[in-house]
Amino acid sequence: MRTKLVLLITALGLLVAVAPVWAHHAFAAEFDATKPIKLRGTVTKMEWINPHSWIHMDVKGPDGKVVGWMIEGGSPNSLLRRGVTKNSLPLGTEILVDGYLAKDGSNKANGRDVTFPDGRKLFLGSSNTGAPDERPEK
Repeated sequence: MRTKLVLLITALGLLVAVAPVWAHHAFAAEFDATKPIKLRGTVTKMEWINPHSWIHMDVKGPDGKVVGWMIEGGSPNSLLRRGVTKNSLPLGTEILVDGYLAKDGSNKANGRDVTFPDGRKLFLGSSNTGAPDERPEK
């Protein structure tokens, strides 16, 4: 009986440890490299979560209607190594995002760059399998 309990606890522990790997995806599984997009709007929220960070922003459409978008960025660790901090994108900041649309038609995109009104740029791209070449321009 005790052996079965140890095996069950071990199996559950392995299952829990592997679950985040199942949740991770390659770029090509969710985003379309043939559908680049530019979004101009204001930051409403920044999520520093693994395996990808998320920028939430409000974008005003041609009809004047405001639509919420989610922009996937690299992992928090990769952003920090590029100089992006929690203070880099304060709420209410106007930004221009270059990225790639989600395949499912939702208001989500994989972000490549964020450009501020003064011309400064932040590189958000992740090195996911299937992503377009996302090295910053020189």
